[in-house]
Amino acid sequence: MLLTTSVGSLPKPEYLMKARSQARKGELSAKELRQLEERATREWIKTQEELGIDVIVDGEQYRGDMVAYFAEHLGGFQNSQLVRSYGNRYYRKPIIMGKITRPKPITIDWWKFSQRLTKHPVKGMLTGPYTIMDWSFNEYYPSRRAATLAIAQVVREEARDLEKAGAQYIQVDEPAISTRPEEMDLAIEALGIVTKGLKAKTITHICYGNFTAIGPKLHKLPVDQIDLEFANRDFELLDFFKGKRFSKEVGLGVVDVHNHRIESRDEVVSNLKRALKVFKPEQVYVDPDCGLKTRTVEEAVDKLRVVVDAARAVREQLVN
Repeated sequence: MLLTTSVGSLPKPEYLMKARSQARKGELSAKELRQLEERATREWIKTQEELGIDVIVDGEQYRGDMVAYFAEHLGGFQNSQLVRSYGNRYYRKPIIMGKITRPKPITIDWWKFSQRLTKHPVKGMLTGPYTIMDWSFNEYYPSRRAATLAIAQVVREEARDLEKAGAQYIQVDEPAISTRPEEMDLAIEALGIVTKGLKAKTITHICYGNFTAIGPKLHKLPVDQIDLEFANRDFELLDFFKGKRFSKEVGLGVVDVHNHRIESRDEVVSNLKRALKVFKPEQVYVDPDCGLKTRTVEEAVDKLRVVVDAARAVREQLVN
């Protein structure tokens, strides 16, 4: 109970940021960049092991934007000019220009590399079909639904290959769901295509949107666990779940990834206890609100340490 994990992305060390910039300018070969990405992945897996995190992530050191990364490896996409995602962060918004295909596996090699480094389970990390569609321009398919379902088919192929490779946890991130509640049914349909028949534990991560509107249909999402940000909203999301028999597991975000402040252990312990008045301990995984890539390496480590220390403290109290 109260197993600890991370949502997915972790900050890239300075040497890797410099290397990625050099690679874009043609000053560094793909092989040299790969070696540094592997180095950063090893460092993050070792750090997570030392902190005592139960379910490991690879930190996505080889990825840029969560949608653009998959679009770059799928057939049918082209890149546009830079567009703002949030704050002062930009990405090259993909354009769907033809039939979407998956010429070869996208994440399997990196998952295998990461899993070999640890005895802890490593999550397979995918971006969901609805989010890929919503964060792309569609110039090929006749409708948003048609584009979403086409993407769902290729994401399903990737999920099945992750499971065949041995992944015990497969997370399909769908942050765009919370911003367009009128298309919740489409997101549910597409996610169902991805997860149908999988025996691995399936997870979806959703954050920063209109939960009042999408909340009534959260239980329909075809996954075992729904990971949500609670800390950023001062745990007001708990009010939605009070009095409901929510049967799915819940990924409980207990530290704010968009704040430099490092939460204290006592603060997180207190909030965990608040959550356990709503959820059963065996129903809860404890993690940050979202990916930590916007923090410094030091901040990310400190926030993960608080997650682990607080979860361990509450777990010991429950056992004793």
